Amino acid sequence: MLPYIELSVVHIGPIPIQVWGTMVALGIAVGLWVSGKRAEKLGLDKKLVYDLGTYAIIAAMVGARVVHSFVYELSATLQDPFEFFRVWHGGFSVMGGFIGACVVSYWYLKKRHVDVWRYADATIFGLPVGLGIGRIGCFLIHDHPGTASDFILAVQYPDGVERHDHGLYLSLNGFALALVFWWMSQRKLPTGAYLAVFGVWYGLVRFWLDFYRVIDTRYFWLTPAQYVSVVMVGLGAWGIWFVFLHRKRNVDKS
Repeated sequence: MLPYIELSVVHIGPIPIQVWGTMVALGIAVGLWVSGKRAEKLGLDKKLVYDLGTYAIIAAMVGARVVHSFVYELSATLQDPFEFFRVWHGGFSVMGGFIGACVVSYWYLKKRHVDVWRYADATIFGLPVGLGIGRIGCFLIHDHPGTASDFILAVQYPDGVERHDHGLYLSLNGFALALVFWWMSQRKLPTGAYLAVFGVWYGLVRFWLDFYRVIDTRYFWLTPAQYVSVVMVGLGAWGIWFVFLHRKRNVDKS
């Protein structure tokens, strides 16, 4: 069992620093740096990866807000449409962020007339470590409490109940997948392998973990994130089949 440590704001003198936002920003910065280093190793244009990452992050924030407002909090948004713009109240869906980032990233890479899948693979390489860092912020503000549990990593909440904490689990999942990506990077793998593995890994973990959430919108017993997870796993499984079937032709020289 872990103690309940809540840290929402840190004051540096008279300046309040929001912990969640700071950890998300740090995760973005570190993730982009890792992606840039990966691009260099593959002989790709690091600046293009940074530009792509910037567009993807903006699209992710918009997508995350749209999905949260119109899927998770539809009734509240319809009652007060201006709530959509009050981002300081919180409310972002990582799955919506994935959707927004994927759409804009594909558009941007096609516009630049580069190999979409090689650049996408290099860019997604830094995403797991970025998620690992960013989700620390979710853990510190405990915005994703889970069901009661006596699991060794359960957190003792102020109400006396030991619960799963999804911020912690998703952070650990990000770091675990980052290690898997590092292991993969030591081997010659076909283009698209990282995208495919991310889809299957993250989709399966998120689908499983959402059954243990206590505060979440559900449609026909599943959360919106679980429906997106099914699509991620399906596309990822197809991707693994496709890229390894064409392994000899598409192996990156890394």
